[in-house]
Amino acid sequence: MTGELPATGEAGTVPVIRAAGTAPTVHDTEVAPTATGTGKLPAATYTWLSQPPLHRLWAAVRTRLEANGLQATGAVRLTNLTPQEREALSLLLSRQVSRPTTTIHLAALDTRLRISAAAMGLAETLTQLGQPLTDRRATRDTARARRTHLWSNATEALAASPLGAHPWAERWWGEIRRTGAVTRQAEPTASATLHQAIHTLTLLFPPVPPTSPSVRGRGDLATQVTGSAHGLDDGTLLSRLVLRGIAHAHGADFPSDAGGRRALWRLASVIPDEVSSTVLTYGLRPTATTWREAALRDRADHHAETHLTLRELRTLRLTMPPRTRIHICENPRVVEAAADAGCAQPLVCTSGSAATVVLTLLDALAESGCTLAYHGDFDWPGIALANRVIGRYDARPWRMSTLEYERLAARTQTAGTPPLLLTGPPVAADWDAELGPAMEALSLALHEEAALDTLLEDLA
Repeated sequence: MTGELPATGEAGTVPVIRAAGTAPTVHDTEVAPTATGTGKLPAATYTWLSQPPLHRLWAAVRTRLEANGLQATGAVRLTNLTPQEREALSLLLSRQVSRPTTTIHLAALDTRLRISAAAMGLAETLTQLGQPLTDRRATRDTARARRTHLWSNATEALAASPLGAHPWAERWWGEIRRTGAVTRQAEPTASATLHQAIHTLTLLFPPVPPTSPSVRGRGDLATQVTGSAHGLDDGTLLSRLVLRGIAHAHGADFPSDAGGRRALWRLASVIPDEVSSTVLTYGLRPTATTWREAALRDRADHHAETHLTLRELRTLRLTMPPRTRIHICENPRVVEAAADAGCAQPLVCTSGSAATVVLTLLDALAESGCTLAYHGDFDWPGIALANRVIGRYDARPWRMSTLEYERLAARTQTAGTPPLLLTGPPVAADWDAELGPAMEALSLALHEEAALDTLLEDLA
């Protein structure tokens, strides 16, 4: 196969290439260059270079150029070439490409394009054929320089701050540099966050510790440092950086849950928000004599449910009468029904998740000598939650047996209740090896409301 890449002819016309020995077609007419929306490439040249058999070449060359700092150096290797691709490459390179694999040197291709009708180098040609090229090497160098500048300035700020007097500060600084979380942020945000973290820890750990550290609210501290009361909320990068500093200062592990994070804040005499999350309770009758415990007993006497905050749980004395059994449910509807029915047994609701405030209450009740009994939904998330609560407190399964599940399933089917199918991956019940297979066999999800009458009988 022979032929040439379209070359500019007389009066600016562009002869279109065809393989030797083939008959002329309508496309072989000489066409003067016209505006095509592609920039400087003549129309016929643009069309020829854009043909599908050359697509793989341009994609490979683009990748190599962007990695090379847009310099036409090195080579690309194309494999499994089709006959159409070999023909197009032969015409483009002015050499026979007869094998399924070929190597194309970018410098030679650059020269070839410059002396052809394209009349421009490789990088400019690719820009005309597609999107602008990205100099990835320059981008990496720029990002590296910015990171170096960011850490250099922040390290100087750390050294100049009173925080530099603490031995643990250097370990903390090294750790947050290694994690890379800071440099994933935009540069202004990253710089501001680092300086705010230094400022926050300087306030919490002055060079000369006071004899009696002052207790401050996390919102007040956040306002002082960031101007926003939410600047140190859980989930923010600043909060994570500061907590890592507190952990290093006290030789503690970095916490993995909300309860651990609250405990870590308290080590630095910072009180987190303890009033927004609550646990739903009913019928608690603690024996202590302060007004707080008396208020709980009064609400229990009036069959009124109670929402307790973490703040209240810190001050309540939850010593219960001997041999008190605390029933635990998953859904608030059970508490509502128990209150309406005037049930006598105490009840705690996990509200489907057993958040920190729920576990704090259950921890206190278990420590006071109460025995716990748990009931939840017969679905896979419900079984997972039951495993967690039963395992943590050695609680008694409360109507959570295979027999209870099958009885409830039969009753709902008899009543004509529309079936709710199980979804998600199965979960084995730690307290009953037969429950999971039985649930898989029937494929029915049964929520606590289906067992409400029997639960209320137990609570009465």
